[in-house]
Formats: sequence, structure tokens, C-alpha cells
Amino acid sequence: MFRSATRSLVAPVARRAVLSPACVAPVRFAPSLLVQQRTYAASALAPETIKHRIEDVLKSFEKVDASKVAPTASFTNDLGLDSLDAVEVVMAIEEEFAIEIPDEDADRITTVGEAIDYITKSPEAR
Repeated sequence: MFRSATRSLVAPVARRAVLSPACVAPVRFAPSLLVQQRTYAASALAPETIKHRIEDVLKSFEKVDASKVAPTASFTNDLGLDSLDAVEVVMAIEEEFAIEIPDEDADRITTVGEAIDYITKSPEAR
């Protein structure tokens, strides 16, 4: 009984509070010079920076003679790496530039210059 009495007294007040336009006022924002949003994109890596970083990755391998590292050097013929070492080089390049190179593309990277070209064309490389 008490429940039905309070419900009949509270219901009209609650309905008016919910439906009242004073309670629901739209918020309007006026254009302002103080509210601006700027977005920036990271600049692409310079080819010279990419070249030096890839050369540093290659020079860190024990099997690689640092004096033979050049953009025209082949991983297998000039640097003396076997196929497993070449895969490790590509994986190290992936880690250096924080990217993932698909297997098909990784198989085509056989020289230092090809690695530099691939990273230069890769927009997600950092």
C-alpha cells in the first residue's frame, strides 16, 4: 500500500522532470580560433639514412666482412652468406625498421641495394 501511494505521488513529478525542456538543453559550440586540430604525419626516411642503417645491420653479423658491405653487394656472392643467413638478414632489417616484409618480397631481396630500395618504398618503415 505504501509503495502504490509513493508511486502515485512521485510519478507525475518524475515525468515532468524528464520531459521538461529546461532539463535537456542542447550544447552549442561557437567556432573559435582557440579550438584547432592539427594532424601530422611522420616524414619519410631519407635514403641515405636507410642505407646507413642497413649497412649497420649487415656489419653486426659475424660472417659479414664490413669492408665488403656496399649497395651493390650480393648477400650470397659478395658477403658470403648462405640462404639461412640471408633470411636472418631480412628478419634483422624487419626489426630495424619495425615492418613486416612478406615472404614473396623477402625472397626477392638478394642485395643490399634491393633492401635499400624496398625500405625506401615502404611507407610504414620507421
